[in-house]
Amino acid sequence: MTDTTDMRERAPRPRGPADEHEAAEILASARLRVDPELRAAVDSLPGSLRRIALYHFGWEHADGTPAAGNAGKAIRPALVLTAVRALGGDPLSAIRAATAVELTHNFTLLHDDVMDRDTTRRHRPTAWTVFGDTDAILAGDALQALAQRLLAEDPHPGAPAAAARLAACVVELCAGQRTDCDLEGRAPQEVSLEECLGMVEARTGALLGCACAIGAVYAGAGAETAAALDGFGRQAGLAFQLIDDVIGIWGDPTRTGKPARTDLAVRKKSLPVVAALASGTPEGAALAGLYGRGRPTAVADPELVAQAVERAGGRDWAQSHAADRMSRALGDLARAVPDPERAGGLLALAEYVTRRPY
Repeated sequence: MTDTTDMRERAPRPRGPADEHEAAEILASARLRVDPELRAAVDSLPGSLRRIALYHFGWEHADGTPAAGNAGKAIRPALVLTAVRALGGDPLSAIRAATAVELTHNFTLLHDDVMDRDTTRRHRPTAWTVFGDTDAILAGDALQALAQRLLAEDPHPGAPAAAARLAACVVELCAGQRTDCDLEGRAPQEVSLEECLGMVEARTGALLGCACAIGAVYAGAGAETAAALDGFGRQAGLAFQLIDDVIGIWGDPTRTGKPARTDLAVRKKSLPVVAALASGTPEGAALAGLYGRGRPTAVADPELVAQAVERAGGRDWAQSHAADRMSRALGDLARAVPDPERAGGLLALAEYVTRRPY
């Protein structure tokens, strides 16, 4: 048996700007392949739910007129299709599965926006701000049902196992969201980094891991390979969320499509913030004083809070820990796909989501 050190030595390494070009091509291809199936699924919804979903995906304006469309980057369906290819399968056989994963992701976005009261997504108002909480939640429920229907109707022999994986993933996502809500109601000193990392793995890493594992299932790979790819996706997902939290505080809204520092304005306990709070430094203690307990009606200047997080080491910790998680992801990827050339597409996607400019 090859030991972990040897596997990490054989793991594919970051390849620089060429990776970004490869990732862009993979994502564009995934979007092109998945969108027709995705659009057909959404078009099958009853009128009122269809209208909300079409708006959410960027295919219609709020008044129902056609829009240019901005359905997102298609990272999760791209992981499904790229994992199939990496393991020698036919990506075209997994289009429905990739679409099901994308529908599940968007179900979580609709619900998260309601619970977090986020007002902007993909450079436009969120669905709940346009149609109301109830309609946005119901549209999310409908997307999740469509995902399961796609897999139930898929004749591919891997579809039942994929459906079971996706259903288990949704349960994990819900548990992670529940933990997130619980953490937000606690005082800063009552929240640990370990709890937050576990919550992030459930909320973000689980679906990325599930996407990769479903790709393994559709390629006919064994349980060990599927588990290794699930680990790859989870670790890459943690790295992704760490960087996303950094971008949420210090990112440029013209690049991200979201206002900067909104999480700080509501005292959300993102990973850089919790790391800063747990730093044991005077700056961390000062930050705890700014954050207080629960969601505030009036807050300190988010710019001052961002400075406090950075002085307490939250930004540096998040960036360093993202690199560590990416290293772990490489080890899992090498176990699943020992050939660096075959693994290159998955690596390019992982590098893309964790090396975003902001």
